[in-house]
Amino acid sequence: MMALALFALWGAGAEAGCRQALALGLDVSGSVDAREYRLQLDGLAGALEDPEVVAAFLAMPEVPVALAVFEWSGPGAQRLVVPWQSVVGPADVAEIAARLRGTARMPMERSTAIGAAKGFGAALLGQQAGCWRRVLDLSGDGLSNTGPRPQDVRPGGITINGLVIGASEDADGIGALASYYRAYVIAGPEAFVETALGFEAFEAAMVRKLKRELQVLAVSAR
Repeated sequence: MMALALFALWGAGAEAGCRQALALGLDVSGSVDAREYRLQLDGLAGALEDPEVVAAFLAMPEVPVALAVFEWSGPGAQRLVVPWQSVVGPADVAEIAARLRGTARMPMERSTAIGAAKGFGAALLGQQAGCWRRVLDLSGDGLSNTGPRPQDVRPGGITINGLVIGASEDADGIGALASYYRAYVIAGPEAFVETALGFEAFEAAMVRKLKRELQVLAVSAR
């Protein structure tokens, strides 16, 4: 069992039945080809089934994590793939993973609107206002090129993390993209950026990121 950090809560908030709402947004813009799409969806499924990730999800089944997954590309292109689901046992993880592996790509706008994805994810998390912590996780392989600027979309009350995907042969490029995400995309308490050097490395990067995001043990403060 991995070490868990403490997250103190006050008053009635500690009575909530959800310790964290986690919304995962996957980039399916024109820069993501069919092979990379499958590496991303199947990689997320595999990451969710990692034993340490499963253990982190199930650390406090009486106050579970709520999980949702959506795809995004242009300003008006977001698709909910996995609606909100409480993860209270291994069967829930298996069900979500199976849904991801069975998801087929749908036509979407080819542009990249990170700001719109932030807004969609924030609205999705607004449906989980009773959770102790709310986290939006955006994966992407490029800069925003349409829609509202990501730095101008500033939803309050949530943490926004990033997972940037660079070309496997371009370590410098992924560094620049990670810096862009740090400057303009992520926000909120303990926000961070994880990196994957190529879509082949997406699953391992997602495992690292999920383990870090779930390292929050909620306790009631008297």
